[in-house]
Amino acid sequence: MSKSLKRVETALASAGLATDIREMQASTRTAADAAAAVGCGVDQIVKSIIFRGEETGHVVLFLTAGGNRVDDAKASAVAGQPLGKADADLIRAETGFAIGGVSPIGHLTPVTAYLDPRVLDFDTVWAAAGTPRHVFAIKPDDLLRLTGAKVAEFVG
Repeated sequence: MSKSLKRVETALASAGLATDIREMQASTRTAADAAAAVGCGVDQIVKSIIFRGEETGHVVLFLTAGGNRVDDAKASAVAGQPLGKADADLIRAETGFAIGGVSPIGHLTPVTAYLDPRVLDFDTVWAAAGTPRHVFAIKPDDLLRLTGAKVAEFVG
């Protein structure tokens, strides 16, 4: 088991949640791919979109429903700072995950996170479990609690 996948499994177990992590035969790199593999609607896939805070230099995580797109200007306003592109090295250093498998939980360091309110419309959502082929199911309220995310409007 990869170290990234193990961190997600540990985070779920430490929170007292069942670890329903599934390995998909097909890639889950995109929300559409993940939804097809899991058999759910695309908005039930939680995308982890990461920016670099231009003032802090640290990553800022936006958790959004799979069919939504993050609006850069709205996201910057929510974060209270200009946001730029986070490179693969920064993402790996702060979250411990590679692009394509960034999980909303199990990060190496605490990450500032915001949650798209659309995610709260479902009983269960699915998110990356640390690799491009693993996903896990979670109730949106549990996701909110585990990530410490603030619900905010940042999609366009």
